[in-house]
Amino acid sequence: MGKKIISTNRKAYHEYHIFDKYNAGMVLTGTEIKSVRKGGVNLKDSFVRIEDNEVYLYNCHISVYEQGNRYNHEEKRTRKLLLNRKEIDKMVGKIKKDGYAIVPTELYLENGWAKLEIALAKGKKLYDKREDLAKKAQTRDIQRLVKRK
Repeated sequence: MGKKIISTNRKAYHEYHIFDKYNAGMVLTGTEIKSVRKGGVNLKDSFVRIEDNEVYLYNCHISVYEQGNRYNHEEKRTRKLLLNRKEIDKMVGKIKKDGYAIVPTELYLENGWAKLEIALAKGKKLYDKREDLAKKAQTRDIQRLVKRK
């Protein structure tokens, strides 16, 4: 089947320097996975924490499934992520040692399973953000000039 991207967190790429990426499975209820398949997901303000050697996704908005009636889920509930013990231990070490944060970058479906790409990241300073915006503006201007000619 392959990989179908449902949602990306563009804000994460603007706010953070992205380093190591990991793919994690998600523990979802029936109405949540149906809503994910419809594309009703927003990762904008979501974040990941490690508690008791388990990884959780907070503040991820998965919209209510219309046909879900009383079995519907809470939209911003905490969701457990599935990772290998070695990956979790590696992330915990980097967080404690180097001060990294864990940020969700992309939600996708792979062979019918909902997967979340998470990344170890460090926050950007204001001048880094300005440099990135200036580079984007330059590339846009170059593309416009090339397109006209």
